[in-house]
Amino acid sequence: MSIETIGPLLLSIRVASLATLAIVVVGLPTAILLARGRFPGKGLLTGIMTLPLVLPPTVLGYVLLLMLGRQGPVGKVLERLFGGVPVFHWTGLVIAATVAAFPLFLLPARGAIEAVDPGLEDAARLLGRRESSVLLRVTLPLAWRGVLAGALLAFARALGDFGASLMVAGDIPGRTRTAAMAIYDAVEAGQPANAAWLSALIASVAVVLLIVVNRVMPGSSPPGRPPSKSDP
Repeated sequence: MSIETIGPLLLSIRVASLATLAIVVVGLPTAILLARGRFPGKGLLTGIMTLPLVLPPTVLGYVLLLMLGRQGPVGKVLERLFGGVPVFHWTGLVIAATVAAFPLFLLPARGAIEAVDPGLEDAARLLGRRESSVLLRVTLPLAWRGVLAGALLAFARALGDFGASLMVAGDIPGRTRTAAMAIYDAVEAGQPANAAWLSALIASVAVVLLIVVNRVMPGSSPPGRPPSKSDP
């Protein structure tokens, strides 16, 4: 495996890690709000939050490019504050991967929180627990499987993002070329060995993550406990 292969892979891992961190920080409060909140426009907000799941990646990337570019509404603010924009920069990769993978965290995390019995939360409140204590001592410990599964799915999705990342950050060797872009470039350049190595590595990581997700998803048997008769 050459340096040209390792570099994009390391960049993809760094981008996916930062994107997953950002997704959990933003997505967990959002999941709690959507699972427990009652307010006008909740359905619209849910639709907007999950829209990246059904949009073509190039369309999503183009929208982000319009928003983050120097003439875009977000880009103008960022350039005024930081003196630059994330377009054609590794930070643009993180933003694109974050937006693309966000629904894959939000949906299982919200589902896990909604599955927590509200009666248990009410009982904690009756015992004098504050809302923050109810969340940290009751809700999240019971919903951790769905939250973890969502984080793993988001990481896997961010690790292999291509279309949105290419539109926002470009394919710049040594700067914004991720593993997915390197695979495409290797195929175009007639280098099947590099493409095969990277494809195998990305696929292996994805398979491992999916196995872990299937183990921790709500309803699966905890490690060490034999499945009950009701388990599939």
